[in-house]
Amino acid sequence: MDLLAHLEAYVATVDEANFSRAADRLGIAQPLLSRRIKTLETHFGGLLFDRSRRQVATTELGMLLLPYARDVLDRAQRLDQAARSAQRSQVRAVGVPVDCAPARLARVIRAGTEHGTTLGVRELPPAERDARLADGTLAYAVLRVPPEGAAHRVPLGVATAPPRDAHRPADARQGRPVHLEDLRPRRVAAIGARPAPLPILTLAEDDVPYARDRLARAAARCGLPERSVRPAGPAATALAETLAGRTVLLCGESFARRHGADWAPLADASLHRGYDVHASLRQRSGDVPQWLATVLMAAAGAVARADQLPEPVNTSTRLAAQG
Repeated sequence: MDLLAHLEAYVATVDEANFSRAADRLGIAQPLLSRRIKTLETHFGGLLFDRSRRQVATTELGMLLLPYARDVLDRAQRLDQAARSAQRSQVRAVGVPVDCAPARLARVIRAGTEHGTTLGVRELPPAERDARLADGTLAYAVLRVPPEGAAHRVPLGVATAPPRDAHRPADARQGRPVHLEDLRPRRVAAIGARPAPLPILTLAEDDVPYARDRLARAAARCGLPERSVRPAGPAATALAETLAGRTVLLCGESFARRHGADWAPLADASLHRGYDVHASLRQRSGDVPQWLATVLMAAAGAVARADQLPEPVNTSTRLAAQG
């Protein structure tokens, strides 16, 4: 027996003093309401209504049980409202890259509020975002994938120290695509030797197997020393070294600009970042809302169209031209 449905039929009949009006109020057929009343009377072991009169009258037992029936229905309604409220206010954790701008993450949180969803942003490295999405700790996550198959792509570029002299023009390469071989120091004609190249640092966001392998192979093709490309460690320290002119840093444009560094994209698009937004299997729909994907990609600094990415170039040809 569906106790709540049967109690609703009982209370509605008391209120309306008429089986037909009570059925209309509940949106059910009158025979179904009558069956529910009879089932409830059998359950309680006595008549709830006196049907011998023209107008339905509530029996003494019916009047005795009425406050308790109303209380049960009221508690059930409050329970349902509490459950719905809890569902609406449930915080859904979203995993994002650690180098997102705080203002853009604020837009993610506000967008969730506007769509009736409470979002909690978690800044995590790529491997941890993958793991936490898999075990359900995260409801949504921005995942690193190879750029050629990604729905969204973020140009990876070279951050360098700005000119010390404010009146001196910036490096002519600033903003133009940079080739890894451009980072090799030029030969000193007088002694026929090259100075040691500046270390090239990578952030934790690029510490994924396929990205490490691609960058290592590209550096080797360009003749860069094996240890010239290495993980940066703490981002703040890497930025300090870069702004001091002792290193160059591979990062996204918004990250570099936010901290006052000059920046130019890498010409080889295969070295750029690829991103997809995924939902945990525990999410009811299993899909990522379009509004959420949009604000997350804006936070990550994604390029709107793939054709904005520069095409890869023939490295050997460029090296031959440089001698």
